[in-house]
Amino acid sequence: MGGSSLRKPVIEVRRSQRRRRTVSAYRDGERVVVLIPAQFTRAEEREWVDRMLHRLAARDDRTLRISHRVQEMPDWVIDYVLLHELAHLVVPSHSPAFWTLLSRYPKTERARGYLEGVSAAACLGYSE
Repeated sequence: MGGSSLRKPVIEVRRSQRRRRTVSAYRDGERVVVLIPAQFTRAEEREWVDRMLHRLAARDDRTLRISHRVQEMPDWVIDYVLLHELAHLVVPSHSPAFWTLLSRYPKTERARGYLEGVSAAACLGYSE
């Protein structure tokens, strides 16, 4: 088998009743926290944990990538998304310290509302 020095990270999966379709993950020290919708099956959980571990590994260079959907949003929303990701470089979780840091951007609440509206519209089947 060989003596590989690579250690598998400790994975914590958190199920959320509020999440409907989104999955996210972040590093918290030696752990990787994966946030998934509560209704996911165990098979979907395994699939998404693997997918998110792969994404985190691909992000080791700390490059920020913006999805094509976000790129089409207003500049102030894109600024918020970028600042959100940059804030995670300082505070990996969504702790009070994270939100305090992010609240320095004056359009934080407006951008969060915009993104929640887009997400709600997508869940209801609205499209442009």
